[in-house]
Formats: sequence, structure tokens, C-alpha cells
Amino acid sequence: MVALAAVLLLAATPEAQLRAAKPGARIVFAPGEYEGFHVSGVRGLRGQPIVVVAKGAVFKGGVQLTDVEYLEIEGLVIEGAPGNGLNIDDGGTFETPTHHVVLRDVTVRDVGGRANADGIKLSGVQDFLLERCTIERWGRGGSAVDMVGCRRGVIDGCAIRDREEELASNGIQAKGGSRDITIRRCRFEHAGHRAVNVGGSTGLPYFRPRPEGHEAKDITVEGCTFVGSQAPIAFVGVDGATVRFNTFYRPRKWFLRILQETRDEGFVPCRGGRFTDNLVAYRGDEIAVPVNVGPGTAPETFEFARNYWFCIDDPARGAPRLPVAEKDPAGGEDPMLRDDLGLAATSPARGHGAAAFLPDR
Repeated sequence: MVALAAVLLLAATPEAQLRAAKPGARIVFAPGEYEGFHVSGVRGLRGQPIVVVAKGAVFKGGVQLTDVEYLEIEGLVIEGAPGNGLNIDDGGTFETPTHHVVLRDVTVRDVGGRANADGIKLSGVQDFLLERCTIERWGRGGSAVDMVGCRRGVIDGCAIRDREEELASNGIQAKGGSRDITIRRCRFEHAGHRAVNVGGSTGLPYFRPRPEGHEAKDITVEGCTFVGSQAPIAFVGVDGATVRFNTFYRPRKWFLRILQETRDEGFVPCRGGRFTDNLVAYRGDEIAVPVNVGPGTAPETFEFARNYWFCIDDPARGAPRLPVAEKDPAGGEDPMLRDDLGLAATSPARGHGAAAFLPDR
């Protein structure tokens, strides 16, 4: 039996349904095409989230949700928006963030044109989950998922795909004071110049709730698979981040970058990155410098350990030169990658990369 608080609305517009929703409501968007919309103040409660089921509903413009709480969205499709595809924000009220948001099986594609526009934009969002979402072809100057001042979030099992030529800026970006974010079991295919930008460059007025000396802190990237990108990983003004048990296939210029783009007083140099237990299969003729280290950073504070390196066009090449000595590097033998970039049962690279990731390690 459906609880009395539950609501099933089919006739009203999507924004009207959301505005009328009470805690515990379940809203079903009827299949069809819709225009984009903006709605504020949609609030469920702990244990009584508002759940939106949008399977078969396709929005041809951007969707913006402001000051929302305990909201879950399933199956939404957004395509062709001229700006951001899905924008979730705190309405500029930095002390009262949007929180407890779940996006599950959401698809955003072909948005943003050549602009600095994102597939999914999260500003001042806390305690969130993006699960099995797909973002394809977003604004050339933007990110597939852009987080500004976000806290305690998980991006799990998502697919980030772009064109191999004329890359966008980033795949996933966490900046503006973001912290405690985990990016897990995602697949990145030519996902921008920087597939994951751990940190970034944010104007001081946009840090949430206020600048605290870093662009990002305590970010984890684990169990993911990366194909292409100029640099699949960039540490940028970050104060502590871990990249572990990922598979990288043919990065086009660098394995990773260590940069400092926010140089205001009080900001720490980019520091404390850990790159461990990864599998990197690359072509020597595509890598200019293994790790690009920019000025104003602290590369000596980084840790490299137990990574498996394989140069496709020169298998005899040893482990690459890194900013600090690596502990227990491995590689040199063909890792026997399958077409899906998993490992054959007899691979010498077992124990490294995405195939070896276990969530409780």
C-alpha cells in the first residue's frame, strides 16, 4: 500500500509537480519531450525524500534546481541545452547549502556548444550521490561534472564521454573549496584535456562557504578507467588527494599534472597527492613529459607507489622518471588488456589498476 504522503502526479508540468511536492512524494514525469525549467525550494526530509522518476522524459533545455534538500532523481535525460545541462545550486546562500541529493541513471548529452558550460553543475551541494549517470559532449570550455564548494559527495559508476578531437576542458572537476569527494568506478573516454581536475581555479567570491587555503581537499579517484585525454589526472591547488587502483590507457601528453593556478595569499602550494596501485599503458611517442610540474607547487610532498607501467611501443622502457622516487614500481611486461581494458586472467599486472579495486581496501 502506498503511504498517504506519497504523491503520483502525471498531468501537471514537471516544475508544477516539484513545487507542489511534499516530503515522501513520488513524482512520475510522463514520457515525452519537455522544455527546460528552474524550480527552487523543493524539500524532502530525512527518511522522506522527494523521489522523481523521469524514465522516458527528455528535456530539450537546461534544468536548474535551487535550494533543494532530500531530493532523488532517476532516469532524467537532458539534451541540446545551450548552457549547463543540469544545474543544482545553493542559490548563492553559502551558509545554507543544498544537501542530500541523489542523481541515478541521469543522462546529459550535447549541451553547451562552445561555451564554458557544464553537463552537470553542482554549486554548494553537500551529501550527494551521482550513480550510473552518463554525460556525453558538453561545452568546450566546461566540464562534464563541475563542483564548486561541494562536500561529502560520491560519483560512482558514471560514464564520461567526449570527442577525441577538439576536447572540452575537463571531465570531472572539484574546486572552489570542495572536499571529501570520491570518484569511483567511472569510465572516462577522451573526457577533456583533464579528465579529472582535482582542484582548479576559482574566483575568491565563489568559494563555499569561504576560502580556506585550497581549491580542494581530500579527493579520491579510485577504480576508474581512463582512455585518452591530454592528462587524465591534474592536481591543481589541492591539499591532499588520492588516485589509486585506476587503469590509464594511452594518455596523450602527460600521465598527470601538478599545478598551482590560485595564488592568492593564504593558499597552500599544491601538495600531498598520492598516486598508487595504478596501471598505465602508454605510447612513448605520445608522452612529452611523464609528469608536468608547474611553479608554486610542492611535488616533493607527493607519493608514488606500486604502479604498473607499460610502454606499448617500447616495452623495454623502464618506469618513467617521476618528481619523487617511486616505491616498488612494477611493469615492463604486456599487461594483456582486454578490449574493455579489463585484464586477462593470466595478466602480469594483476593487483594493479581498476580490475584490482575493492571498495573496502
